[in-house]
Amino acid sequence: MADQLIRATAAGGGIRAVGVITTDLTAEAQRKHGLSFVATTALGRSMAAGLLLASSMKKEGSRVNLRIRSAGPLGGLMVDAGLDGTVRGYVEHPAIEIEPNTQGLPDVGRAIGPGYLHVMRDVGYGQPYTSTVELVNGEIGDDVAYYLASSEQTPSAILLGVYLDRQGVEAAGGLLIQVLPQAARDPELVSLLESRISHLKGFTQLLRSGKDLPEILEDLLGDLDLTILAEPRSLRFFCPCTHQRMLGALKIFGAPELRDMIAKDQGAEATCEFCSEVYQASIEELEGLISDLETAA
Repeated sequence: MADQLIRATAAGGGIRAVGVITTDLTAEAQRKHGLSFVATTALGRSMAAGLLLASSMKKEGSRVNLRIRSAGPLGGLMVDAGLDGTVRGYVEHPAIEIEPNTQGLPDVGRAIGPGYLHVMRDVGYGQPYTSTVELVNGEIGDDVAYYLASSEQTPSAILLGVYLDRQGVEAAGGLLIQVLPQAARDPELVSLLESRISHLKGFTQLLRSGKDLPEILEDLLGDLDLTILAEPRSLRFFCPCTHQRMLGALKIFGAPELRDMIAKDQGAEATCEFCSEVYQASIEELEGLISDLETAA
């Protein structure tokens, strides 16, 4: 199944549901960054979470940033996800691998360790909205659900999964269910939803069994007036970095440092953190930047 996002409502609009399939974009991130199993799982879950959060934004061009700063072996990660379905991200120590947990699965919680989740919502104008919460367990899903409950006062359940074998990423994605204020006042509905989610099989297990997003939502909310909204939105790993942007970024070093690069290295090399693309700047290009800086001064 192609990477995609679908949105739905249930219980007369009292429940908001969003599902994403992110298998291909997670595999692309693994290839670009040379991610270990546990790093792939951590970043894959986080990219799915970023896309789920961005789906609630209204203005075209809106984006969500998730940054985890932690004390575990992975050293934290960063994700940038947009309402347009694009996402990118990186792990600070991508090659780190640790022993699986007692279920034989990548131990994301231990790899991330204690720390903080920082969320920034940028709607394209004014100051971005930012919030920080302490990590619950580093497993990503529980941490994002805690953020939603504490910072946005929205009771939420979020399921995230990445399934890998030695051939790579076989399935990845996530599901976000939110109880909106009008429905939150109905304790029976909330209890029913909590029970169903607690008994839901692992998200990637459902994908691997052949179920698509509408079928998963139908099983969960089909008897609660489920309504699928619009057509699925395509998702992809995308980084807007370019050679020209790299040259622009080099200007921040200033003319003396750029001259030093010419003298010592006969040029410069820069690697994009988000996609691992490597860019080279020639002596002539650095001299052009120096000329621009001196003209501006």
